[in-house]
Amino acid sequence: MFTLPLYKEQFSKTKTRVAQSEHFDIHTFIYNSGVHAVEIQNSKGRLVILPFMGQMIWDAEFLGTDLCMKNMFSEPKPAKTIVETYGCFAFHAGMLRMGCPTPQDDHVLHGEMPCAVMDSAWLEISEEMVAVKGRYEYVMGFGDHYLATPSVTLAKDASVFDIQMVVKNLATVAMPLQYMCHINATYIENAQMSQNIPDNAFILRESIPAHVQPNAQWLAYNEQLKASPPIAVLDKPAMHDPEIVYLMDDIDQYTDRAVFKMAFEDKCFITEFDTKDFNHATRWILCNGDQQVNAYALPATCRPEGFLAAKEKGTLQYLAPNETRTFTVRTGITQA
Repeated sequence: MFTLPLYKEQFSKTKTRVAQSEHFDIHTFIYNSGVHAVEIQNSKGRLVILPFMGQMIWDAEFLGTDLCMKNMFSEPKPAKTIVETYGCFAFHAGMLRMGCPTPQDDHVLHGEMPCAVMDSAWLEISEEMVAVKGRYEYVMGFGDHYLATPSVTLAKDASVFDIQMVVKNLATVAMPLQYMCHINATYIENAQMSQNIPDNAFILRESIPAHVQPNAQWLAYNEQLKASPPIAVLDKPAMHDPEIVYLMDDIDQYTDRAVFKMAFEDKCFITEFDTKDFNHATRWILCNGDQQVNAYALPATCRPEGFLAAKEKGTLQYLAPNETRTFTVRTGITQA
């Protein structure tokens, strides 16, 4: 294995090959918006990762299928908050705050990490795999101090990949921790969802965030959903605007490793993770003319209802001084 440091000065608007092997082809480039990107290709598809902007995965395409939500953004935009560039396949939500803030909360949607300006980034390359890695040191006078080390790893001939986040508290006092691996999978009409946790683990979200504007039809549909098993087939796209959200709590009581699937035709999206790390999950469904997403499994440390809600419900976690936590999610697509 060898390490290839990434420096912004080496990127250009012309796509440039930086490494190639029998199994991988790796390019760097700059979008017209000025955002830097790394493209990793293997025999099954490609990933486009933004190494210096929260290390979000902007594009993911495997087995001839675009995995990413349909959105209004033709390219990533320089941004401080995720809503300013909401078109990626996956981003890191957190780390100090996560979720939809209430009017009483003091944080933006999904916190400081999604668009964080990374301090450094690099590639680790071997015959078997390629990983994009980076470091981000958050430090605030009279506040919190942590080191986040995210990574995305793609193996040769693979159509699934690992998204990892390692966070270490560098302060001398405990820090709050809220984290979600926010995977924005595409909405595929008539796709079928399944998972290895029971239907009764799903709770329909009843709170209405500020960005949701309910109408009478949607409110009536929600009343129906409250008395029904969770949506398993995406056969009512007109009813999925505004968004439908399910919450799952304490899922470690059902399984040590959660496995969620979305099957269509001869293929199957898959997301899996250890419940000792992520004891909560969310399902977010939205289908309108501008955005179409079936985030069928969003692993998290708590519900995405903001900092104060997690604190009140006792699900807010804390990292002790010098404590490190590692979170890993495997996601992608397979042949059914």
